[in-house]
Amino acid sequence: MKFEKPAGENPIDQLKVVGQPHDRIDGPLKVSGRAHYAYEWHDVLPNVAYGYIVSAGIAKGKISEINCDAAGNAPGVLSIITADNAGPLGKGERNAATLLGGPQIEHYHQAVALVVAETFEQARAAAGLVDISYQRESGAYDLAAEKPAVNSAPESAPDKNSGDFDAAWASAEVKLDATYTTPDQSHMAMEPHASMAVWEGDKVTVWTSNQMVAWCRTDLAATLKLPEENVRIISPYIGGGFGGKLFLRSDALLAALAARALQRPVKVMLPRPMIPNNTTHRPATIQHIRIGTDRQGKITAIAHDSWSGNLPGGTPETAVNQTELLYAGANRHTGLRLATLDLPEGNAMRAPGEAPGLMALEIAIDEMAERAGIDPVEFRILNDTQVDPKDPQRPFSRRQLVECLRTGAEHFGWSQRNATPGQTRDGEWLVGYGVAAGFRNNLLAPSGARVHLDDAGRVTVETDMTDIGTGSYTIIAQTAAEMLGVPLSHVEVRLGDSSFPVSAGSGGQWGANTSTAGVYAACVKLREAIAKKLGFDAASAVFADETISVGERSAPLKAAGALSAEDTIEFGDLDEQYQQSTFAGHFVEVAVDAATGEVRVRRMLAVCAAGRILNPKTARSQVIGAMTMGLGGALMEELAVDTRQGYFVNHDMATYEVPVHADVPEQEVIFLDDTDPISSPMKAKGVGELGLCGVSAAIANAIYNATGVRVRDYPVTLDKLLDALPDMA
Repeated sequence: MKFEKPAGENPIDQLKVVGQPHDRIDGPLKVSGRAHYAYEWHDVLPNVAYGYIVSAGIAKGKISEINCDAAGNAPGVLSIITADNAGPLGKGERNAATLLGGPQIEHYHQAVALVVAETFEQARAAAGLVDISYQRESGAYDLAAEKPAVNSAPESAPDKNSGDFDAAWASAEVKLDATYTTPDQSHMAMEPHASMAVWEGDKVTVWTSNQMVAWCRTDLAATLKLPEENVRIISPYIGGGFGGKLFLRSDALLAALAARALQRPVKVMLPRPMIPNNTTHRPATIQHIRIGTDRQGKITAIAHDSWSGNLPGGTPETAVNQTELLYAGANRHTGLRLATLDLPEGNAMRAPGEAPGLMALEIAIDEMAERAGIDPVEFRILNDTQVDPKDPQRPFSRRQLVECLRTGAEHFGWSQRNATPGQTRDGEWLVGYGVAAGFRNNLLAPSGARVHLDDAGRVTVETDMTDIGTGSYTIIAQTAAEMLGVPLSHVEVRLGDSSFPVSAGSGGQWGANTSTAGVYAACVKLREAIAKKLGFDAASAVFADETISVGERSAPLKAAGALSAEDTIEFGDLDEQYQQSTFAGHFVEVAVDAATGEVRVRRMLAVCAAGRILNPKTARSQVIGAMTMGLGGALMEELAVDTRQGYFVNHDMATYEVPVHADVPEQEVIFLDDTDPISSPMKAKGVGELGLCGVSAAIANAIYNATGVRVRDYPVTLDKLLDALPDMA
């Protein structure tokens, strides 16, 4: 199905099943242990061996010698895989780093060997016996130190300019010129990366934890130098990914290599301490923002440059994305700068681009509002735009940022805020309110599905779409139930298998909208097949209560017998004609201990405009989870870099997953009615990452309102507040 014009009225608009707050249909399986995660396929294959990864102890250099004799003679050891005996390997197009290193070392904790044994404990013990000698090479590990030499845009991401920023900046009546930093961060999904592989002849099946089944398949095939059809990926349940499982990782490759060498199934798991340095992370940024306004507060000039680092062949953190579209202003400049660093690979994490970009931009907007003498909510509203600022002929499909801000301000009680920082006390606590706009682009990708009707009238949906804990099973079932007029309980959903039609996968906030649109397309075909089989006109047929009807004539669906249909949603150029984005207003109340600088978040509110909300219950859970991530990002998340040795020191969970919902007495989400027919037949958009984008800045702004201390370097830890806190009365 080609989606080339705005959606008209269709069966989804009935909202009998779609749009309703259904419980997750996979919930009972998860709480009873019947939802198998990557390491839990205990009953699928007998005689499984276990692999333990040996990782590089230097950040850059070469292996001069690797001695595996002691490890090979250890109890239970079956094999040791290294680059020397793994056979010729390619490289997936989405991997910047080589997944099995040697002799060249590209980053700390790069996998250099896999010890395989009868038990996990034997493999782990033997891995400690592998003796490796290195030739160290000097590397670059400090973004700030490299920044002065990085002055031009990468070829893949040229600067974007419109109007005359320099002239407008020179003549601006109110100005801000400030620099902000965000640290390296780890995805830190609760489920570690894990895989199990088995070969049948020249074909390999890998059970793994991966958000993008098709990408994993193609990159594993490329790395193993196999035809794609010889690779099967199975990933039906994922215990969190957040971008860290978008791509093929070392656990899957090494499991496949070991299983081929031994001709028996092999399991590999990345231990938690290895994940920050072995997998991908969010790169640190240094962001330079300049904003100029007239005396009335209208933005006349805005510029945003961001520096980040990566391995050779890696991509920059796209932290200027939102600045291109969020606020009006004819004279604009955005630019990315990419330094070569020998740290582990940087890549997509939790709303890449907009999340770290808004951490900076939305503090800058608050600072500008103060300088212009305008309330920060009103300043944002004043500078709203309904068209792409650099292309005024291109409108937004739906843009309710103003409504998000006004609704949020009223509901939150923004009028009670004292605009003068450091003036509101609650005993020993300094209390402040903060606001930030939320923004995330609506991304589209083709997505396919296969739908079956059996002779009992039950429906089965198959697609390689994944569920990273966000509710994919449920919204896909809701879509099929709505389209075919059957109860939700009569729909079975099968996900995460590369033998199913290729979907958009989970990532970039595009999964819900595009995967359900793919199911919609397949259901349209199945409706046509049912109508034809039973002699009905498909265009006028109504599917409801397990029947098909036209006028007074009806027939039960099961009368059609067993039928199947498959289709893929393909998007035309509507996203070029219209800018498609999602918006939010984030409001936060904090209390800061006047003596210690301890920060307590008392209230959080997100008002979201993100198209049709397919399931308000699962969507709310996503947004609250994202708000909590924003809290962690604001106050504690940071990978500490050893700039001498080139690795992340705190490769544990000590500053991650710390804030939990119970720490914040009140977290509230409001969804605006925002049906968007430009987006898809579902008239939906993504929402999960929108709940994160802007939250950290709202917290930083609230801390400033409480204390008068402006922190531009995340995380906002108490050491950055203590010296500047107001004197205690």
